[in-house]
Amino acid sequence: MSSTRVTSHDVARRAGVSRATVSLVLNRSESVVLSKETRERVMQAAAELGYKPNSAGRMLVSGLTETIGLVVSDPSILLVDQYIPQVLYGIEKANREMGFHVLVEGLEAHGKGGAYDNLVESRRIDGLIVVNPRAGDEALFALIDKNFPVVLVGSVRHPSEMSVTFTTREAIKAAVDHVVGLGHKRIGAITFSPRGFVATDARLTALERSLQDHGLSLDKDAVEEGDFSAESGYAAATALLRRRPDITALFAGNDTIAIGVLNAAQEQGRRVPDDLSIIGFDDLPFAPWLTPPLTTIKTDGVRQGTIAAQMLFARLNHKPLENKRVRLAPQLVVRHSTGPARL
Repeated sequence: MSSTRVTSHDVARRAGVSRATVSLVLNRSESVVLSKETRERVMQAAAELGYKPNSAGRMLVSGLTETIGLVVSDPSILLVDQYIPQVLYGIEKANREMGFHVLVEGLEAHGKGGAYDNLVESRRIDGLIVVNPRAGDEALFALIDKNFPVVLVGSVRHPSEMSVTFTTREAIKAAVDHVVGLGHKRIGAITFSPRGFVATDARLTALERSLQDHGLSLDKDAVEEGDFSAESGYAAATALLRRRPDITALFAGNDTIAIGVLNAAQEQGRRVPDDLSIIGFDDLPFAPWLTPPLTTIKTDGVRQGTIAAQMLFARLNHKPLENKRVRLAPQLVVRHSTGPARL
């Protein structure tokens, strides 16, 4: 195999275009109008030849490092939560297709705001994606105020934020309508994280309001906090069901928590769904394969991550965004973990 480095001249010859055209296409320049067919021909020729453009040269042309930062609010989540990896896959795939690299940092590893400083102040990145941001994150607010390119997977409710979230209220309303329609009136909840995470607080608020619509309430002693892992869901459900054995339906903050809830119910001799109905959130790949298959609210982590990355690319390329706050619509998926309330 030849060790000769493939050049832009080789790509131009293969594609039947000039070297200037190759440069415009590979640098994603919009200064000259090129047909879609020409752009595709150049990209195909580059792929066939294994051409790798000089990153330093591209940086000089575009002014970009072609690297984005990815901050996870609590990196320990990656050890126990199955939803975040789907989001990360969507982000990484979109970046790979755009020829960008991803630098991952954990917020906790650097102390308050340290992860942002480590990435932004060093100018190693062009933009930032923050996954599962915390409410009241002052360092993150400061970045948004400075107009640094930031996209949130989640929300901190900043008036100028760019974010990808879900229409939580409507999805949880559908789940509550389903459970109440089955005759359940004594309902409990286990959050997927400690309170203070925007998604956790929003889901709990939506549950409370949806129950109120049916003339029901979510009692304070009918709520326990999880801490991302199935183990924490198990511990929370064990405590809750012992304190409130009258509860007939439990809303788990996500499907990972629901695994722990199912195990706690089984250990206490509570049959699902005969004695206890359980509802999850996310519809992760394992949800249909649990025993019994889990009724849950279907989201799409890969799509959420992909859209976040696409929004950031649009911002970096100075393209207008039709919507700075994208809200995806989850859907209720009814399986066998919910059933009529016991008498």
